[in-house]
Amino acid sequence: MNWGRSFARSLLAAAAAVPMLAGLMTATPAAAETTLRVVMHSDLKIVDPIWTTAYITRNHGYMIYDTLFAMDEKLNVTPQMVDTWKVSDDKLTYTFTLRDGLKWHDGAPVTAEDCIASVKRWGSKDSMGQKLMSFVAEMKAVDDKTFTMQLKEPYGLVLLSLAKPSSNVPFMMPKRVAETPAGEQISDYVGSGPFVFQKDEWKPGDKTVYTKFADYKPRSEPGSWAAGGKVAKVDRVEWISMPDHQTAVNALVAGEIDVLEAPPHDLLPILEGAEEVALLNTNPLGNQYMFRMNWLHPPFDNQKVRQAAIAALSQEPFLQAVIGNPAYYKVCPAMFVCDTPFAFTEGGDAMVKSDFEKSKALLKEAGYDGTPVVLMHSTDLAVLANLAPVAADLLRKGGFTVDMQSMDWQTLVSRRAKKEKPSEGGWNAFLTSWVAADILNPISAAGYNTGCDKAWFGWPCDEKMEQLRNAFATETDEAKQKDLAKQIQVRAMEIGTHAHAGQWYQPTAVRKDKVEGMLNGPAPFFWNISRIDG
Repeated sequence: MNWGRSFARSLLAAAAAVPMLAGLMTATPAAAETTLRVVMHSDLKIVDPIWTTAYITRNHGYMIYDTLFAMDEKLNVTPQMVDTWKVSDDKLTYTFTLRDGLKWHDGAPVTAEDCIASVKRWGSKDSMGQKLMSFVAEMKAVDDKTFTMQLKEPYGLVLLSLAKPSSNVPFMMPKRVAETPAGEQISDYVGSGPFVFQKDEWKPGDKTVYTKFADYKPRSEPGSWAAGGKVAKVDRVEWISMPDHQTAVNALVAGEIDVLEAPPHDLLPILEGAEEVALLNTNPLGNQYMFRMNWLHPPFDNQKVRQAAIAALSQEPFLQAVIGNPAYYKVCPAMFVCDTPFAFTEGGDAMVKSDFEKSKALLKEAGYDGTPVVLMHSTDLAVLANLAPVAADLLRKGGFTVDMQSMDWQTLVSRRAKKEKPSEGGWNAFLTSWVAADILNPISAAGYNTGCDKAWFGWPCDEKMEQLRNAFATETDEAKQKDLAKQIQVRAMEIGTHAHAGQWYQPTAVRKDKVEGMLNGPAPFFWNISRIDG
């Protein structure tokens, strides 16, 4: 997989150029009956990591599920649940054999049939999975631990797809669970990962509990990103709900909690001054804000109206309103993230500065009649809360009528899946954020899928874009891949799939007198972490 190795090398070099906020201490074995108390960025209400791309649900997925392959901190793809694999000389048949001793939390062995069903469910929902499955002719079990993937034609991103590190992650589930249609949420939460979800203790708005899975068999390699040995060094992890950010910061400073995943940027000075608190940049490539439009209903069913929105928006107001400190953000015209191999300005430079007159002119050409833009506003996540008010202000200056409707993030996550008209509970636009690992290329990045009903929320539909994405997926020449990525970026801005609203960085705060061993990665990983006594 030459492209994957080259991409990984280039991206590793880019990551090294981003300054780290703090170092990590070496892990030591945890004492018996230890509990790690954590405040996450959001409350957990949806627990199906295939049904939604919400990061809190992805984080939940990493607690209880495992993956066939994983990506390490050097961005190499390595086997995880898979023991050995091979590909035929004609590059059409992949054969995977699972590791010995893999068990589900209910004690049943993990089988090849479980994995086939899981890949199919993920592949029907996820953007990168859909592209992979379009090249798959058949998957079948050879025996209980071995299965094959037969391709219609060679596809160079097979392993990279199965190792996708962020939403949607191809988590393995029991066959009976994975056979749930991807459009429906699962109701059985048995996984095979290092922790067990304690459903009976789950109280949305209060607490989510995970306990160590005694029969989990970690790999022998050291933990690295989502790869290697997932060694649970605490017996219990509690996600504590604290919607008031000041309360959460005070709890960390007082030692009442051990980890604060996403402290608000305006409260970082308090944590910087706390002797026993360390700020860790576990995701040095950062994150990117997205303004997403719904193609199904007026006014964004009109391309010129989508172009008008892009003309009205610009990154700096979003970044100033939410992040504030320039040390933690970057105005970046590259839709595939600055300081990476596919960082281009072409097309993306439209988001650097607002052009309200252009926006108004495009609306006039489109015959815009003042139809309100129903803009969903997430109120409870610090890194999202100020985005919609900024968007509403910029859109109004560009000639739009805006109906901003406020709600908590989990309500927004549920509502964005609705295709109904805005007047019937649907929507026109919302803002979100992606970790860089999700959007480094046109196949993994969900926003570029223009497969109509199969696309991510917003459901853009464009045959030319899909042709370009297919060409990228099958191209092996690095220079030609870069040219295709550039064309895809230009096309995305031309048709208005979404707007990228700036690059930013989020430190995690930990009690350095109580916690050690936290790994870097695009998601918070709770294996390898020890809680220090005292």
